[in-house]
Amino acid sequence: MLNIISDAAILALIGLGGGVVLGLAARLGRFCTLGAIEDYLYQGDAIRLRMWGLAIGIAGLGSFGLVGIGALDPAQTIYHLAPWSLVFGILGGLLFGYGMALAGNCGFGALARFGGGDLRSFVIVVMMGISTFFMLSGPLAHYRLAGLELTEMPTQIRSYPQFLSTVTGVSTVVWGLLISAALTAWMLSSRDFARNPKAVIWGALVGLVIVSGWAGTQWVADTGFGVHPVNSHTFTSPLGESLLFLMTSSGGGLSFGVGSVGGVLIGAFVGSLIKGHFRWEACEDPRELKRQVLGAILMGFGAALAMGCTIGQGISAFSLLTLNAPIVFASIFAGAALGLRQLIAGLSLRRLYP
Repeated sequence: MLNIISDAAILALIGLGGGVVLGLAARLGRFCTLGAIEDYLYQGDAIRLRMWGLAIGIAGLGSFGLVGIGALDPAQTIYHLAPWSLVFGILGGLLFGYGMALAGNCGFGALARFGGGDLRSFVIVVMMGISTFFMLSGPLAHYRLAGLELTEMPTQIRSYPQFLSTVTGVSTVVWGLLISAALTAWMLSSRDFARNPKAVIWGALVGLVIVSGWAGTQWVADTGFGVHPVNSHTFTSPLGESLLFLMTSSGGGLSFGVGSVGGVLIGAFVGSLIKGHFRWEACEDPRELKRQVLGAILMGFGAALAMGCTIGQGISAFSLLTLNAPIVFASIFAGAALGLRQLIAGLSLRRLYP
């Protein structure tokens, strides 16, 4: 490891570089989970949803490629180390998705919008960061851990390739590459999507950013002087970590997550300038602000329970094909669909069950 720069600073720079690309993808490529769900449900347009699927497929190919050459050990990642709870995955995903609809953005999307001058999104970012830590290590942490102990799944198998390898004897790398390749091919099988080079390129770039996160943090973990986590991009606890870093570096120093958050802000700012979309915006309706604050709190709670957000579980964990990732993503989709229906059509038993 270089003597002129600390391990933490290297991790932050790796996160910063990937975050810049993610911020640009949000502003220039319109890469957004809630927007993708809304397009699909209310306009019948699956382009942005396929962007998400392509990002997962490319990230999976790259991640299992790293595993194959010994440059990544999934067993060292939080998605394999932390206890897994099916109940928490579903509940957390539903809370996150519903909160995302109320807030109008996920944590990543809020960062990207804040980078474009939207001060309403700044409120979402702050409240989500605080509420996540409130559940992870604050007053609700004891209850979260108690619930996790009651609902933890008693299995050592943490991914679908692991399960298939156990059944067939074929290596997890082969299964991971096959599944990721199949998902990539499925996304590209749509003519409308394949003929949209902008969507394809930005979706692929997001997937490659996730791979760079795994490769960079694994390299630092293997060659650094301290003990460092192996992770990739997520925007749940890093929001709280960034707040701690800004307030006092002694309370929370540089990390991959802090660099990633800063990178998204920079990339979104640059992207908004390129598009000519940068402008300061504020909330003029107290009811709207109340809804966004509530949504941010629900997202923070949900992300803490589900161990990730639309990026953390939806792409980073999904790239490793963990058991929890598709369950959380489906739950986020369902929660967001319910929240959008409430906002757009109004929620009533008659409308839910015509």
